[in-house]
Amino acid sequence: MHDLPHHPHPDPPPPAGEGRGGGVSGGACPLLAAHGLSLRYGAVPALDDVSLSIWPGEVVAIVGESGSGKTTLLRVLSGLLRPEAGEVLYRDPEGAAHSIHGMGEAALRRLHRSDWGFVHQNPRDGLRLGVSAGGNIGERLMATGARHYGCIRAAASDWLRRVEIDPARLDHLPRTFSGGMQQRLQIARTLVTHPRLVFMDEPTGGLDVSVQARLLDLIRGLVAELGLSVLLVTHDIAAARLLAHRMLVMRRGRVVESGLTDRVLDDPQHEYTQLLVASVLAA
Repeated sequence: MHDLPHHPHPDPPPPAGEGRGGGVSGGACPLLAAHGLSLRYGAVPALDDVSLSIWPGEVVAIVGESGSGKTTLLRVLSGLLRPEAGEVLYRDPEGAAHSIHGMGEAALRRLHRSDWGFVHQNPRDGLRLGVSAGGNIGERLMATGARHYGCIRAAASDWLRRVEIDPARLDHLPRTFSGGMQQRLQIARTLVTHPRLVFMDEPTGGLDVSVQARLLDLIRGLVAELGLSVLLVTHDIAAARLLAHRMLVMRRGRVVESGLTDRVLDDPQHEYTQLLVASVLAA
């Protein structure tokens, strides 16, 4: 176990209540802190000395164009990919800090089943298509120790309702759902165990604009209601503005700008961020 720094550079805790309409606690210690992350694919730097932190109840967006390193960063932070240098520390509910890449595979799997959640861009990567909608949600509950069939089924039904899916479809297979419904089902499966930290990789990618807007509103409501911490990877600046308290802008494996979301988008300092914002305004 390790001690997490109280004020890691470069991201101090945001003032309580700033940014989106969630409940950032502004606690003294970050929930997750990464320092000096580096990773190369041949001569190409996928991550180049990246540091960041996220506090309880905070939503942090990682934005950038394709190939900027944002998805690689998310995979490293979540323990799915090992960096060549640097460290990721996670503070558990008891206050102890753990090195993510120092954990064994079994411990990391337990963490992903309980304290953490992961929402994939393609919901088929986060669902079992041959298992009913209720079964998908119930499996995650069972992985954390739930055994009463009636209670599991009732919880699954309730979560379908919360993600705006008719509970009458509890026994339907996910393959019979639309893409937007599959993504909402994946969110229900992820959130049913009330994780403390959720990683989201382009959760609205590939969906129609109207479906994206509905899903973003749903995510924003659930994040605020549950007090979740979220690391959101997106190329959609509008999604980042709607959901995130704080934003990191990546280019060629480096964080080129970071700060409160409204500040970064309304007064971008780095020329690359200025180009990103200008491209949205021109669209």
